[in-house]
Amino acid sequence: MRSTRPPGRSAWEPALLELVRSRVSQLNGCAYCVDLHTRDARTAGETEQRLYALPVWRETPFFTDRERAALERAEAATSLTEGPVTNEVYGRAAAEFTEVELAELIWTITVINAWNRLGATARPWPLDRPRSRPGQ
Repeated sequence: MRSTRPPGRSAWEPALLELVRSRVSQLNGCAYCVDLHTRDARTAGETEQRLYALPVWRETPFFTDRERAALERAEAATSLTEGPVTNEVYGRAAAEFTEVELAELIWTITVINAWNRLGATARPWPLDRPRSRPGQ
């Protein structure tokens, strides 16, 4: 489940990619992916404080403008049933990222959404967790 970047070397900071993957996974309710990508974020140097604040990133001072633009774009693309990604959201992301980085952001969001849907329907177990489900 780690093939969420286009072929070749990433133009992005690894921690930011994992923040995006973690946030999209939270929105989609994929426990396995949240577990995997928060672990990967920690490995990439992400702090516990920022990971705990990720669901409420808009209300905290912990994220840079670049990170906010990526998270906003990720949420907008993940919540398409609420409407298309607006020009304003796209513009804020385009102001923070090069064309290559923006393409990688869109790719990363698209692929992690696909993996989340697989994970949410197949219900793989979070890493290092007992194989029991609530209510069983």
